Amino acid sequence: MLYTAADTQSSNNLMTRFRPLPFLAVFLCATLASAQSKPRARDLGVPFDGTPGPNNAITDVKGVEVGHTTLISGSGKLKVGEGPVRTGVTAILPRGKNSNDAVFGAWFTLNGNGEMTGTTWLEDSGFLDGPIMITNTHSVGVVRDAVIAWKVKQGKPDSEGYWWSLPVVAETYDGYLNDINGFHVKPEHAFHAIESAHAGPVEEGNVGGGTGMICNEFKGGIGTASRVLDAKAGGYTVGVLVQCNYGQRDQLRIAGVPVGKEIPEHTVWKDDVGSIIIVVATDAPLIPTQLKRLARKASLGLGRDGSYSGDGSGDIFVAFSTANPEAASNKGVRDLKMLPNDDLDPLFLATVQSTEEAIVNAMIAAETMTGIDDHTVIALPHERLREVLKKYNRLAK
Repeated sequence: MLYTAADTQSSNNLMTRFRPLPFLAVFLCATLASAQSKPRARDLGVPFDGTPGPNNAITDVKGVEVGHTTLISGSGKLKVGEGPVRTGVTAILPRGKNSNDAVFGAWFTLNGNGEMTGTTWLEDSGFLDGPIMITNTHSVGVVRDAVIAWKVKQGKPDSEGYWWSLPVVAETYDGYLNDINGFHVKPEHAFHAIESAHAGPVEEGNVGGGTGMICNEFKGGIGTASRVLDAKAGGYTVGVLVQCNYGQRDQLRIAGVPVGKEIPEHTVWKDDVGSIIIVVATDAPLIPTQLKRLARKASLGLGRDGSYSGDGSGDIFVAFSTANPEAASNKGVRDLKMLPNDDLDPLFLATVQSTEEAIVNAMIAAETMTGIDDHTVIALPHERLREVLKKYNRLAK
């Protein structure tokens, strides 16, 4: 049975009226209340620098919305096409689902064993048009096509009558826990992730595209964090969302502490296998060349948590700015605002700090999961983490 937020939405919203899917239990993103009730890294005493926004999430950048569709069903031996299913879709909408206004954007690949569609035009044009979607490796195509269908339904053709779109869709591999070759992600799941997107607290852990992901051989998934600059630096906000599925246990560091070496049980891989997608948002007025620099800085936050971006890892990042509305308009010369390069350092630092914390938040929120062939990936144990931080005099409370 498919349960959707469409039951409480207007009946004329065609994109969220889905038919039931047999044999598939779909656990949607948690309510805002449950998102707030889950402990996060700071709640456990993990020390971080910088000042977070009110939700400590990418949605602290005004206008940004995030939605998930989470697919979980079945257990036991893998039967391709039947399950078990542990996957989903996550949508990040830079100006919300009711806006057709593109944003300035840029992307960067730290290690290219992964996929993010739409990046060649993003590179050349400097504009990100539509949602950023994240799913599993073998569902990129269906999600990409679904985004085009969604845009056709909710938008208008361009001035010459064309329906034209090159969506940005990224992936990480969940085939250790999920029947990835069963192609369980359908267009309606992408539609729902978009239509259910909201501001405020963001659901983390085993949700959306992060449902079946693994991070440093603990259960991984979706995580987010933000930083607000002080008034002298402009008071701008930087928010980060990650889908983390990378890393070796013995490399994991949290707040500078070698947590992975202190909790060595129940590992999964022999090498640095997996990927991470990082989405950076800001309301600072940046142009694409500056956003490219911001996207690169996410690498340093990833490194703080112990990643060395191994050969088998797809570490791909995208950054956008919600400033300069209507910059993509074709009606005459556009007047733009931008920060001078000399003023970018606080934004660079905020990106590094937010990325570091978002990854840890993903592991803190994730729960132990058993998937195909009874593969089990344990969650990062909260009390053990606190004990390790205390041992190294890094426990904040």
